[in-house]
Amino acid sequence: MTYTSIEICAGAGGQAIGLEEAGFEHLALVEIEPVACETLRLNRPNWNVVNQDVKDFNAKSFPTVDLLAGGVPCPPFSIAGKQLGQLDERDLFPEALRLVRECRPKAVLLENVRGLLDAKFAPYRQHILDQLAQMGYQGHWRLVNASDYGVSQLRPRAILVALKKGYSDYFEWPQKQPDPPRTVGELLYEEMGADGWENVNDWKIRANNVAPTLVGGSKKHGGADLGPTRAKRAWSSLGVDGKGLADAPPSPGWQALPRLTLKMAALIQGFPSHWRFAGKKTAAYRQIGNAFPPPVAKALGLSIKKALFNYEQQTAERPRRQSQAA
Repeated sequence: MTYTSIEICAGAGGQAIGLEEAGFEHLALVEIEPVACETLRLNRPNWNVVNQDVKDFNAKSFPTVDLLAGGVPCPPFSIAGKQLGQLDERDLFPEALRLVRECRPKAVLLENVRGLLDAKFAPYRQHILDQLAQMGYQGHWRLVNASDYGVSQLRPRAILVALKKGYSDYFEWPQKQPDPPRTVGELLYEEMGADGWENVNDWKIRANNVAPTLVGGSKKHGGADLGPTRAKRAWSSLGVDGKGLADAPPSPGWQALPRLTLKMAALIQGFPSHWRFAGKKTAAYRQIGNAFPPPVAKALGLSIKKALFNYEQQTAERPRRQSQAA
């Protein structure tokens, strides 16, 4: 059974890919950045991509929506910023709640940085749950690590799932995968050796762990590198120079630490190898680094879809059981 979704702050499509694989049909994908919209259209010409500020988007024209999803901006809650929370003009949780009121989806899925789960934001998290409860939803916050769902990267994220009462009784958080994800060396071995680098086997042995969290940065801060000093040290321990990105894999004779290419960074995020990114290197990397890993979105989407299906099955069977009992 196919369910429908609206996604806000869609970015390069990480969450959209996962939800599509979970069986959701996108009614609209709202994204303010033109280059990210270009990426979405480049890969999925059939998607309804809306290049618009979420604040100007109205969901009243979508009266039947199963899921409202999105990854609202992270800077208001990121430890790399001032953590102004709801005082930050970039906080879009109020807009997400407005859209819930407008289209009344059966379920809501929103993700953000781990910092949102800090104690200082507990009142704000509760405020969001209270607003949803007033609209008839039961919501829960949880810390989810991408590496628990097959992604070769830690990437802890704050996840909010809320479902209408009745549906919420059937929701269960997705089970972690029993097997660990591939190491960076295993994941990138073929791509790292694509140009004939003779040291790729030794590099694979060294890159024997999952990656630290990729950091995409913003227009004001951050470029095409792999994050702050601590992250760069973690990348160095895996045999990767995190100070920038390469245009191509290392060639024969390369002796220094290799850098990731855009394609390698996308693989680290869990994007399919065929997914293409519009824009120049920095703009493309920001799309990749800020994305929600598709495998995590798929796992959450499957759990939400299962809850919707099971509730509707029970509701449909109830009159028949009552008739048989009579």
